[in-house]
Amino acid sequence: MHPKEKKPETVAVTLIKFCVPLILSGILQQLYNWADAFIVGNVVGENALAAIGATGTISHLFLLAINGFTLGLGVLFAQQFGGGKNEAITKMLSSFTVILGMVFLILAGIGIVSAEPFLRLLNTPSDTIQMAADYLRIILIGVPVMAVYNVYTAAIRGVGNSRAPFFSILCSSAVNVLLDVILVAGFSMGVKGAAIATVAAQMAMTGYIILYSRKYEFLRIRLSGWKSDRTVIKEGACLGFPPMIQSCVNAFGKLLLQNFMNGFGMQTVAAITTAYRVDTIIFLPMINLSSGISTMVAQNHGAGKQEEIPKVVKTGTMIMAAVSLVLTGLVIQAGGPLIAMFGVGVEATEIGRNFFRGIANFYVVYGISMSIRGYLEGMGDVFYSSLVVIISLAFRILFSYGFASVVGNLIIAYAEAASWGVMLALYVGRVVWKERVRKQGKKNA
Repeated sequence: MHPKEKKPETVAVTLIKFCVPLILSGILQQLYNWADAFIVGNVVGENALAAIGATGTISHLFLLAINGFTLGLGVLFAQQFGGGKNEAITKMLSSFTVILGMVFLILAGIGIVSAEPFLRLLNTPSDTIQMAADYLRIILIGVPVMAVYNVYTAAIRGVGNSRAPFFSILCSSAVNVLLDVILVAGFSMGVKGAAIATVAAQMAMTGYIILYSRKYEFLRIRLSGWKSDRTVIKEGACLGFPPMIQSCVNAFGKLLLQNFMNGFGMQTVAAITTAYRVDTIIFLPMINLSSGISTMVAQNHGAGKQEEIPKVVKTGTMIMAAVSLVLTGLVIQAGGPLIAMFGVGVEATEIGRNFFRGIANFYVVYGISMSIRGYLEGMGDVFYSSLVVIISLAFRILFSYGFASVVGNLIIAYAEAASWGVMLALYVGRVVWKERVRKQGKKNA
């Protein structure tokens, strides 16, 4: 080997290098919620913290729909990049930037008008509903901005660049935290100030990612001369709609679970919504490893390198299992103190601690299921992947309502863990079935 030649990276190194910026991006992105919750909880009080938590399922309905659709777009971007189809990438980026931006602008407007009725339907406690409505109306202004951001991020990640989203979120996190301190603590604007800070931060990171994308010639779009391409739109829709529908169904299911959780009272709402803030960051390594597996599988599939795909999946699953076990130990030890950090009371802290003790031992089940999901989605099997998530959510809802009288509010943890088991079994079954079909096809050939 020539001394100046670089040794090819192993699959593990490539996967880790791609996923680390994604994980850091996710952690920084969660600072929006952490900064809001930490500052509001300590400056304004526990009622304000519960108010922000009560809006989560509604705002996430929009964001999950966006993320779901762009998840499918990301698979197609990666497949096209692997196949060298840069012109198709340009057309898809311009088409879906306009389409998703306009669609979610309209939906956000409906949400702003209907904010308080939605919250009443969720059985939001009366002492927090006005603050929750004020927060939600402002947060929804950022929804179309996030639609544009996610389309660009899907394209950039699809071409193998996970650093740009990290830097965009680093910029926006600084904006968010600074404005939280100024508006909430300095000007005493309460939950409204926290919401304004979040929307301003979303605008900052969207502007950054659009400017950064110009370093790629095929990611430069001019909306003034924009024309829709039916073929590109059809391809994107085929991969985008299944995870989008799954995300919407998932969000509606969580509305039912939010209503279920609200029935346990304000202490449980404050404890579990705060625990989910912590849990969201804990899940990031597993979620982004899944994304990395999906991207690498899609690129190899698009390039026709089928022999590389099993290496990616095997390596990714081994890393996933190790990470899941480390996170289990971390959360069992530190879950309670992390919840207390947000300014909740002693009772809410204890509820949150028990929640983590009930669910953390099942992280490895979730992690391995996400690894297999990454493989299936990278191969374009997004419909089945989305269907599995819907089925596991339905199981979680039924389990929650069916056994609440037996274990009380701990059912929130146990039902979620059980749904991961269902998800893993269905994903494994799909892989086994596909392998049998492949072998049968070889025999017939």
